[in-house]
Amino acid sequence: MNQSTAASNRKREETSTIRKLVFVAILGAISFVLMLVNFSVPFAPSFMKFDIAELPGLFAGFFLGPLAGFEVVLVKLALKLAIQGTETAFVGEFSNLVGSAVFVVTAAWIYKLNRTKKGAIIALGVSTLVVSVAYIFLNAYIMFPLYSRLYGIPLDAIVGMGTAINPRITNLTTMMLFSVFPFNLVKHLATDLLTLLVYKRIANALRGLLYN
Repeated sequence: MNQSTAASNRKREETSTIRKLVFVAILGAISFVLMLVNFSVPFAPSFMKFDIAELPGLFAGFFLGPLAGFEVVLVKLALKLAIQGTETAFVGEFSNLVGSAVFVVTAAWIYKLNRTKKGAIIALGVSTLVVSVAYIFLNAYIMFPLYSRLYGIPLDAIVGMGTAINPRITNLTTMMLFSVFPFNLVKHLATDLLTLLVYKRIANALRGLLYN
């Protein structure tokens, strides 16, 4: 390989790297905007907000692999902290980071093994189940106890927010089963459906951003 060819290859690699960074940054910014568009749902306490902010992370993960998906999640939260700061002493942001990473990285890794429509469906289904179960343990053993300690709110009071919307919620375990789990299942299934509906339609635009 002569020097001209080597230089040309280096230039292409540098251009590709810059485009990937721009790609991740743009999707991270879109993810942040989507996180701002959130709302409460009838079967979960008001502090649990429904959004589809993980959609861009899935796009990045499906295009470039699990690491790119995780980077989009990091950009989203970095923008959130830089622009809005934290109202939860970083507890909410930590929870979002872990949950989003589990969902996006799991889906991207499985899809990487089978890049077909069937593979995408399997990847999204498995990742939705994994993250919904992960949030049970994350909230029961880390997030809820942290909120309780940091803000001096008894766990019973947090559970009471769930009881107010569902009388079957009587303790932390039933809070996880009848509120946290269904909330995350529905939230991520909605993201799955949108991914399957939109991904192919905008794939050419995303490829253009990366490769043209």
